[in-house]
Amino acid sequence: MQEQAQQGNAMSYDLKITGGTIVDGTGKAGFVGDVGIKDGKVVALGKADGPATTTIDAKGKVVSPGFVDVHTHYDAQILWDRMLSISPWHGVTTTVIGNCGFGVAPTKAIHRKLILQTLEKVEGMSLDALQAGLGDVWPFETFPQYLDAVEKRGSAINVAALFGHTPLRLYVMGEESTERAATQDEIDAMKKLMREAMDAGAIGFGTSMSVSHNGYAGKPVPSRQATYDEMEQLVSVMGDMKRGLMQITIGREFSTRHMAEVSRKHGVPVTWTALLSYLYGPGGHRKQLDLAAEQRRSGAMVIPQVSCRPLNFEFTFAEPFIFDVMKFMNELAVADAKAPGTRRRAYADPAWREKLRSEVTPLFQRWWDRVVIAWAPSHKELEEQPLTEAAAKLGKDPVDLALDIALANDLQARFRMAVMNFDEKEVAELITDPNTIIALSDAGAHASQLCDACYSTHLLSHWVRERKVFTIEEAVHNLTQRPAEMFGITDRGVLAEGRPADVVVFDPKTVGPGPLKRVHDLPAGADRLVSEASGIDAVIVNGRLIRQNNKDTVAANDKLPGRLLRSGRAA
Repeated sequence: MQEQAQQGNAMSYDLKITGGTIVDGTGKAGFVGDVGIKDGKVVALGKADGPATTTIDAKGKVVSPGFVDVHTHYDAQILWDRMLSISPWHGVTTTVIGNCGFGVAPTKAIHRKLILQTLEKVEGMSLDALQAGLGDVWPFETFPQYLDAVEKRGSAINVAALFGHTPLRLYVMGEESTERAATQDEIDAMKKLMREAMDAGAIGFGTSMSVSHNGYAGKPVPSRQATYDEMEQLVSVMGDMKRGLMQITIGREFSTRHMAEVSRKHGVPVTWTALLSYLYGPGGHRKQLDLAAEQRRSGAMVIPQVSCRPLNFEFTFAEPFIFDVMKFMNELAVADAKAPGTRRRAYADPAWREKLRSEVTPLFQRWWDRVVIAWAPSHKELEEQPLTEAAAKLGKDPVDLALDIALANDLQARFRMAVMNFDEKEVAELITDPNTIIALSDAGAHASQLCDACYSTHLLSHWVRERKVFTIEEAVHNLTQRPAEMFGITDRGVLAEGRPADVVVFDPKTVGPGPLKRVHDLPAGADRLVSEASGIDAVIVNGRLIRQNNKDTVAANDKLPGRLLRSGRAA
């Protein structure tokens, strides 16, 4: 409900939220009161007498800080989608880009296609959409120029950026960055660019050692060729500057032991992606939780990122990203890049099919039991059916049925699989552990394969209202102050007088994510999965109402209120 207030003698507000339960983000018990906002800041909390240009009646609703999503991949999307949809739909008012070491800057003109092909292969982004969205002329080459371009264009919500290791290595070493370790001269050049990026406002350094992160033609992404010495020297730049954090997608070459070493040596927090249920087999997460607690006691700040949602991926057998961690699947990707058609011949071969049944890693044992047939024009009657059920009805082996459907649809049929994080008891242990941080929305990435940008509303509906694993206050704390503080974002995450007015008003009885649906609204008509929110009544960024009742109240071509958070805060 909005109403135009009458002017009076008391303090006047630009926006007033009345009668809601204020949950301030700190974890303290909520209390009923008002929030007064003027000139983009909270100026009254608890009692806000006086008129307001706009008033929102929040009786029966929760009023909290805007949510802080620290694991997104909007680096390219922000250059064509200033609204950063769909994150604000789910109450997110601050986002961190540059995760896993991927981004679009620094990039020389001759490497633009390579960097976009890397995003295509690793982050499941449409190459057509990337090329159409960014165009032929980019308004930046260096990372500082990229931040300037983002700030000049503006955005609906706030943005903080990590400096990405993959574009950094490609910029310094060229295409050899995917092949070898760096020389000391090259490391020195990277350190110089690292300091330049931090001076320009990066909040830290993102990188990846994940065996699943293979770029164009199946080659490892550049960051995977870095030595421990290179990593340690880059982190030392942040240590010398006494700010910043390292975010890494974990791999064997840079384990949590290495993370603890660099954290202790340089006083830099390290957060790694991602500790998920079944990543280390049934119950394997507990060893990692014990290790995280031990590292904290030893003086190292090493924090695993965890997810509150099952890790569901939609995939096609044209680009079966989720299977690429297995050697024989990665070899097939490399062979198909050299000789197109190799995949199809393999998929039709009974001997190769047996590999996909019996030569899989422990994570993929009986993978077909967790698969749903999502889209198959040749078999419409099987859509949204579990693969094993459909195979049983037809008297077929499920692996044979999946590959038959794939071949019948030019490898474009879609399948959805819960890859990890499907054991609810284990997930509850992960998300409530004091040494983890809830993240991994991956918003902006894998757009046609998954949609976890709705993680915030899922947490509030499933883990608060339905499972009662968290109180509202605990959940809001985990969506606001905790991630902000972990990532060095110093002026967001708490509702307090004098702080920027990033606010979400939601209905605890109805808040939640809607079902996934496929839309074709990316550049070049590329598709993505989206989820609309329920129960998010209002989203306010820097004092400006940007969404109300599931509709934008600002237009993409307006002057938008989001701020670039250089070094973790608005200038």
